[in-house]
Amino acid sequence: MIDVAARALLGPVLYAQASRLRRSVVELPEPVGDREGSAGTGAVRLRLLIAGDSSALGVGAPTQEQALSGQIVRELVALTGRTVQWQLVAQIGARSEDVLKLLKSSVVNAADVGLVVVGVNDITKEVPLARALRWRGEIAGVMRARAGVRHVVFPALPEMEKFPALPQPLAWYAGHHAARNNSAQAAWAVGQRRVSHVAMDGVMDPALMADDGFHPGPGLYAKVGRRLAAHIDSEVLPRLDRNEGRA
Repeated sequence: MIDVAARALLGPVLYAQASRLRRSVVELPEPVGDREGSAGTGAVRLRLLIAGDSSALGVGAPTQEQALSGQIVRELVALTGRTVQWQLVAQIGARSEDVLKLLKSSVVNAADVGLVVVGVNDITKEVPLARALRWRGEIAGVMRARAGVRHVVFPALPEMEKFPALPQPLAWYAGHHAARNNSAQAAWAVGQRRVSHVAMDGVMDPALMADDGFHPGPGLYAKVGRRLAAHIDSEVLPRLDRNEGRA
């Protein structure tokens, strides 16, 4: 109901602010570095497939070492003591539907855990939430079918109302939709097979955003990487290890 009321009252203002933002936003380059690799010396392997949008890609960080992929891999090696083999399949501006298409058309390596960072562009491009969740379910299915992934992790969206680039009331409107996405995704994940939703409460820090005010900087990618690595270490790997008969 709040969506209908907000559109009716604020529609022209929201449209004008969004149009102005699209024209003025600073386009940051993709971080330099490999899209796949290996880290650690542990005898046990963990294979990670990361897919998603520009935040998965690490836009806002100068290198992949400082982006999400580098941060989460480094944390997983430290937490688990395992060798982590990773692959990144991501695209700037990708909606859930685009990530699905990208995974279908890309060569993906075998993986144990999938990490899907997506949703901001579903909001900015006004994708209906039910449709976005349906595509995310298909993303999990493609990861299983094409890479043998055994568990898929979907992080919550950040608190978009705190993005420095967004003026009011656009920031409030985006934040409302991000919170709505997170509640729906958390409930959806409960009914999915080998899927988990990771809350991001307390992670967002506007001071750690990149110069465009829309993407994380290296410090924020580090916080996100720690949260996701801790979830994989404490919640995902024990289940996978039990299934394989490990202690």
